Amino acid sequence: MSDVAREAGVSLVTVSRVINTPEQVAPATRAAVQAVVARLGYVPNLTAGSLATSRSRIVAAIVPTIANLVFSETIEALTQTLAEGGHQLLVGQSGYRAADEAALVETFLGRRVDGLVLTGCHQPPALRVRLRQAELPVVQTWDLPEPGGAPVLDMAVGFSNVAAGAAAAGHLLGRGHRLLGFLGADEDRSRLRLQGFQAAAAAQGAEVLTALLRPPATMAQAAQRLVEMVTRQPALSAVFCNNDLLATAVLFECLRQGWDVPRRLAILGFGDLPVAELAVPPLSTVRVRRGEIGTRAGQLLLARLGHGGDAATGALAATASRVDIGFELVVRGST
Repeated sequence: MSDVAREAGVSLVTVSRVINTPEQVAPATRAAVQAVVARLGYVPNLTAGSLATSRSRIVAAIVPTIANLVFSETIEALTQTLAEGGHQLLVGQSGYRAADEAALVETFLGRRVDGLVLTGCHQPPALRVRLRQAELPVVQTWDLPEPGGAPVLDMAVGFSNVAAGAAAAGHLLGRGHRLLGFLGADEDRSRLRLQGFQAAAAAQGAEVLTALLRPPATMAQAAQRLVEMVTRQPALSAVFCNNDLLATAVLFECLRQGWDVPRRLAILGFGDLPVAELAVPPLSTVRVRRGEIGTRAGQLLLARLGHGGDAATGALAATASRVDIGFELVVRGST
């Protein structure tokens, strides 16, 4: 930094402002310093800067898997929103394992991140205590606490997975199906959707067959379990799949078996991935605004960190600890 200041003929403070708060420096001075930075190849020491300002300008996000497309749009929107506020994103993969999520939290806290974005609202009690002790902004995503459950840690952006499952059952029951199937991974959000699905079915005297796969559930596993379910209960006439990839696998298996969709077996997915609309027949599904989850989570964090942008965003962070983005049932040819 001293070399840059000397070459540009400015003070160390001015160089620091050009790097950290360029809007505070006159355009001509800023351009001169930036030209010297480029010519000398100067790279700011971000670790030293974070010690001096108590801000790393890094936010960490933990997702169950990077292989599942449902999370990629959320991460992309979160990255873009944070970048607009001068923050970068670190991403960790928990593999649906609570111990791995806790280890990642410790790693990110050790890196002095400015905030955390978690997937789900069902962190173990010990991890919840650790996060509260850390006293940094935390946004839980892809879920909202249910009545009687653990409260929001700090902020949350998502929807009720229980209500989404109930809506899925209501649609299939409305089509006259009485023996329903649920096919998904054995993890928190999937079990919540199953809970709502089973409750809505039981309220109308319908039966639910369940197949929970070890996460991350694969398309091959879904196809195999579908055949097992139909073999066990030939009267099965509709299946709700926990995501659109599993639903696509089920659709392919029906084609392979010669089972007409939806007359022999109705298929309902979750997520409204691009493949749902392109499938033949197009998949009915539960649409979730995946990108909006990332955008709203990023806005809440930036507002809390003092980079809220417009007044509306700042007001959102000041008044809302939980943001319900809802969901939408999209009916297509598979049901």
